[in-house]
Amino acid sequence: MKINENMNIFTIRKKILLASKLIGVALIVSYILSTKLPVNADISFVIWLAFVVVLICAIDLLMARFITKPVSELNEAAKNLAELDFSKPCKVTSLDEFGELSESLNKMAENLQQAFVSLEDANLKLEQDVEQKKRLLAERKELVDNLSHEMKTPLGVIRAYTEGLQDETDEEKRQKYTEVIIQETERMNCLITTLLDLSALENGATNLQPERFDFVEFVETIAGRLLIDTPDADFVLEYELPESPAYVYTDQGRMEQVLDNLIVNAKRNVSPGGILKLSLTEKKDGLHFSIYNEGREISKEDLKKIWTKFYRNPNASYGGAGLGLAIVAQILSMQGFSYGVENQPGGVKFYFTIPAVK
Repeated sequence: MKINENMNIFTIRKKILLASKLIGVALIVSYILSTKLPVNADISFVIWLAFVVVLICAIDLLMARFITKPVSELNEAAKNLAELDFSKPCKVTSLDEFGELSESLNKMAENLQQAFVSLEDANLKLEQDVEQKKRLLAERKELVDNLSHEMKTPLGVIRAYTEGLQDETDEEKRQKYTEVIIQETERMNCLITTLLDLSALENGATNLQPERFDFVEFVETIAGRLLIDTPDADFVLEYELPESPAYVYTDQGRMEQVLDNLIVNAKRNVSPGGILKLSLTEKKDGLHFSIYNEGREISKEDLKKIWTKFYRNPNASYGGAGLGLAIVAQILSMQGFSYGVENQPGGVKFYFTIPAVK
């Protein structure tokens, strides 16, 4: 709202000029009229003086309404603006310079508020970038430290057997040494591949490739490969699967990793001759997968750490890099799937829920 002083009669200066002229005319007219009254001069003067007093009071009220009050509100708005309080806009809306100033103050407050919001967003992004860089550096250091630690054993074995190859003349022993070296080399390669895969998942360097597929058939196939087609299995297998197909929309390859790691973990920890139960049930929130192995329960302290990288069960009788469950947790969490582990009477159950689709 711009005020055109030449065209608009509602500017402050013109209001004052108009008021002063009206007051002058009122005083002159009232004085003339008071002298014409059929009373003596003293009473006439008193009447005129009373009119002047009333006129002054009226002028004071008008000044308070049109000048003092807007000035006070503008001053309050300016104070709020100086204190960076943008919650109380100026409410002067008159069609004069006060109204124009009020609009300018409100516009300035709005621009400042937007500038502060943008500045806060920029600062937050900068802090997040700094934190992300720190986290990436810490993860890189952790990766190098853990990789170095995990490589010591296979490298030591390879070195020892390589030295043995140089001195050994027996062909059968040389063949055995070579097999051990190949096994340890494959172990290192598997460790490096798994660790790099996990790091890529954590840093968002790899994308999921979701597709629709029958999860019942999917679980049945993997369970058959890992649990049924194992002639040396020393456990009692129980399983519960839906009779009809149930479809999901997710990355099939990554979910195969999840099932592989959970099933292998259960096989490793089931007690000799114990029960290993695989279950897939349909619930309101989706398909609920669980695998239970009869055996030693997990302590409360270890339950808190079981999903972390390089965690190993201190009571386990088998080796491993301790990355399988960390990969499971990362794949499920990056898709928003709920998962967990809990002790049950006589054993441990791992579980997760995946949304079903039509």
